[in-house]
Amino acid sequence: MSVIIPAYDEEAVIARCVLAAVRQTVPAHEVIVVDNRSTDATAEIVTRLAAAYPAAGIRLVRQDAAQGLIPTRNAGFAAATGEVLGRIDADTVLTPDWVQRVAEAMTDPGVAAVTGPVRYYDVSLLGVHRFSDDLVRRTLHGLGPQYPFLYGSNMALRATAWATIEPHVCLDPDDLMHEDIDLAVHLYQAGLRVAYAPAMRAGVSARRLDSGRRSYLEYTRRFERTYEHHRVSHWHLKVPQIVFRGVYWPGRIGRTLYTANGEPGRYRAAA
Repeated sequence: MSVIIPAYDEEAVIARCVLAAVRQTVPAHEVIVVDNRSTDATAEIVTRLAAAYPAAGIRLVRQDAAQGLIPTRNAGFAAATGEVLGRIDADTVLTPDWVQRVAEAMTDPGVAAVTGPVRYYDVSLLGVHRFSDDLVRRTLHGLGPQYPFLYGSNMALRATAWATIEPHVCLDPDDLMHEDIDLAVHLYQAGLRVAYAPAMRAGVSARRLDSGRRSYLEYTRRFERTYEHHRVSHWHLKVPQIVFRGVYWPGRIGRTLYTANGEPGRYRAAA
């Protein structure tokens, strides 16, 4: 297992992300942070962590050729030497058994890629913290294989599967699509199966809600643009966009409550 973490100006969260990837019941072969032209201390933090944990396989890779998630992700995949490529975001906090759960899912030779649920650790809703999207994702996965999806904050795929689809994945220079769904569509079109593993859990930030309603709604349009680009059409493909739009105001309220309780400060301290 190689764990790949694309990063751009992530000094506030990268330490916690890397440490969670290192502190696993079954250790990863390597943890690769791909720095994409960061102007803050992201690279320095990763370098210090690599020195502090020399046996953990922490590696810093720089991707300066182009700004963007897709070329940065691809650079990480190219640098990886593991048989399985784990892919998370810089604000992801893996559960300690994450590598083990991915390995269990990959014992099925028919599984080319796997994704799992996330909990939003910086949202408070009526006193309920770490709201999980497991029910939504489990339901969507149950709609059938014609709904291909992966979640970039919590996913893994075989290196052989990546080699199969790499020549065909979209580079999306205008940054209009969801790159993780693009991967899922290409896997599906190549006849490679994506599995959903409820036990493969991770925490992520709901910080995208802070960008404002118009920006957030534009972000949700990436779902339809991705499927339209691939000429994939089915009524239930509209469900994710509807769900994400529906949780905007509850999510904003939850973020406000989280901030009012002073929890972001404790989060930063933990990082």
